[in-house]
Amino acid sequence: MTTSELDTAAELEAIHAVVAVVDAAQRAEDTDAFLNLFHPDAIWTTGAGKFLNGREEISTFTRAVLPGSTKAGYATYEVFFVRFIRPDVAAVKVRQRYFNLDGEVEAEGTPLYGMTKEDGRWLLTFCQNTPIADH
Repeated sequence: MTTSELDTAAELEAIHAVVAVVDAAQRAEDTDAFLNLFHPDAIWTTGAGKFLNGREEISTFTRAVLPGSTKAGYATYEVFFVRFIRPDVAAVKVRQRYFNLDGEVEAEGTPLYGMTKEDGRWLLTFCQNTPIADH
C-alpha cells in the first residue's frame, strides 16, 4: 500500500469508528456519548423532518427522545459508502435498521452524515436522517 492508501484506510477506519459509537450510544441510550460526536455548529434533520441547528438544539432533542427509545426495539447503524469531498470532509451513507424485540426488521433508513475532521477527530457536522418509505 502507498502512503496515500494507508492514510485513506486510517481515515475510513476512524469514520467507521464514529458510526460504531452512534450504534452503541443509541442502543445504550447514552445521550452524552452520542452528543459528543457532534461538531458544536452541527445541523441535523431528523427522520421526521425536524431541523435542529447546533449542538444545543440537537442535545435538547436527543435528551427528550433517546432515553426509553429501546423499550420496543433497537436500531443498528452501518457505514456502506464514504466519499471524501476533501481530506477533512466526508459524505458518509449509513444503513440504519430498526428491529423489534423479536429481532425482526420493522423499518430501515439511509442517513447521510456529513462529517468533518476537526483537530484530528471526525465529527458529525451536517446530517440528514432519511427513512426508507417502502419497508
